[in-house]
Amino acid sequence: MATVAAQPDYRQLVASIRETVDEVIRPNAERIDREGVFPSENLQALADKGWNSLIIPTDYDGLGLDYTAFALAAEEIGKGCPSTSLIYVMHVGAAQTLVYYGTEDQKQRWLKSVRRGAIGTHSMSEKATGGHTWFNLSEAKRDGEDYILDLEKSFTTSGGHADFYVLQTRTPGAQQPTDLSYFIVDGKDPGITAGPWEALGVRGNQSGPLKLENVHVPRADLLVGENRAIEIAFNGVDPLYLLGIGSAWIGVASEALSIVVERVKRTVHRDFNRSLADYQVIRQQLANAKIGLSALKPWQLSLAEKYNRYEAEGRPLGELWYEATEFKIHATEVANQVVSVAMDVTGGYGYKKGTIERLYRDVRAGLVLAPSNHLARELVGKELVGQPPELFTQGGE
Repeated sequence: MATVAAQPDYRQLVASIRETVDEVIRPNAERIDREGVFPSENLQALADKGWNSLIIPTDYDGLGLDYTAFALAAEEIGKGCPSTSLIYVMHVGAAQTLVYYGTEDQKQRWLKSVRRGAIGTHSMSEKATGGHTWFNLSEAKRDGEDYILDLEKSFTTSGGHADFYVLQTRTPGAQQPTDLSYFIVDGKDPGITAGPWEALGVRGNQSGPLKLENVHVPRADLLVGENRAIEIAFNGVDPLYLLGIGSAWIGVASEALSIVVERVKRTVHRDFNRSLADYQVIRQQLANAKIGLSALKPWQLSLAEKYNRYEAEGRPLGELWYEATEFKIHATEVANQVVSVAMDVTGGYGYKKGTIERLYRDVRAGLVLAPSNHLARELVGKELVGQPPELFTQGGE
């Protein structure tokens, strides 16, 4: 587990990240959406300040901060550009998975480059199994003591742009669906091809298909050992991702509410000289949006603090999987409600191409990001009534 420094000054941290968001990330958001380009400039700006190595231990040139700092960072970046926030969350999760499970050699080779701007990501999902991202049909091949990957993933954030992929597939000769392994794949290796990302929203995060053809992976880049993927995903990959996505969507919702409140206050109907703020129906909608958003903040901070405490106690973060999943569900749904209110109360202005319209498209992604909210709610419900999750075998494992 990572070693963390003394508790940071969170207000100062947020203020510093906000500077980067205000100076670089937010000004680029419209262009990134319009052109569908990967936000390299945004990510490098974060790297220059150390934010992309926020919770990497100082031994590997990271800042050695905690999960509260990560949650707050994801939120602030989400305010500026949802595409960048998704890439950021996936990157931090991939890097931290190496912190948890990587060998000393892997950490030295892959993590130190992060401080200079290297980007990591996860690659799990496959078209044939849809939203069941944990269930892979692809399988690695043996090449002596090394491995060959010939496979295709369906949705890989930062596809074609990542410096390394933390990729899950079946172990060579797998006998059971649970015989899964994680490999660290060099993004510059020949044989890696990223497909196009043509999406409704978050158009800069390049989450299209990723094809690997005859890609050689040395045994030195097998993560932990063969058939350890379930443990790695449950305790490493998922917890960071779920906390980060929920936090990023709090940021998206906060941005939308801030914009719409200012719009409502300054827009005046000259027929009776009444501002939009003078209409009770609009004030009621804004109040509902604010209440939903306000209720999320204590949960975000409480959950992040649980992560900090569990790590300090040496307890696996997977013990918080269900709560983190609930948080992701609620945060993404509240964000959609808030942005829908923003679209509604701004009328034709919001419907026109612009920031509200962009956020309305972007925010929809949170509902379908794995685990999709319908699927995630079903898993939470099964846990609640004591039924098996049925992840790899009908009727439960």
